[in-house]
Amino acid sequence: MKNLFLFILLYISFSCNAQVYPLRTFTQIPENAYLKDTNNELPAYEGIWKGTWNNKTVYITFKKVINKYNENLKYYKDNLIGKFKVLDSNENTLFDNTNLSDDNPKIWGGKFRKIDDKYSLVYLDSDLCNTSGNIIINFTDSSKTKLNWKLTLGSNMITTDCQYYNTGIPEALPKEIILIKQ
Repeated sequence: MKNLFLFILLYISFSCNAQVYPLRTFTQIPENAYLKDTNNELPAYEGIWKGTWNNKTVYITFKKVINKYNENLKYYKDNLIGKFKVLDSNENTLFDNTNLSDDNPKIWGGKFRKIDDKYSLVYLDSDLCNTSGNIIINFTDSSKTKLNWKLTLGSNMITTDCQYYNTGIPEALPKEIILIKQ
């Protein structure tokens, strides 16, 4: 009986452990596996980051979310989510999604890229006629207080039902900027 109990315990233990992969896994990940921040890399990105561009100031807050299920990829993973607030030169708020729930951010993480070791994120803004794009971030200094940000927007078509159809979609986020940790 003791041996059976020990066998079952070991089986469960190995079954659970076999499904955990580090964030920097670059092979196919099976369904229901867990892409985990085993090296504790994501906390360095957490916090409030500030930058200025075109007479605007942006505050981007990154937060680590653990064990989040991705319905498209069909596995769980640790990643970053991002929320932002943009002010004009007179400190008037232009954009602010800092009060959104963590389950519905406009910026969410993908993973580290094999090609250059940078972290990739997705941007989707339903308030700006579903503006979308990809964001790549990486530290520019060893103290991890400066973050290089590059946003590449997707091909966003503006239809007549978009409130910005006649004026063009406003630039909510910078395309390229160095952010400073606050």
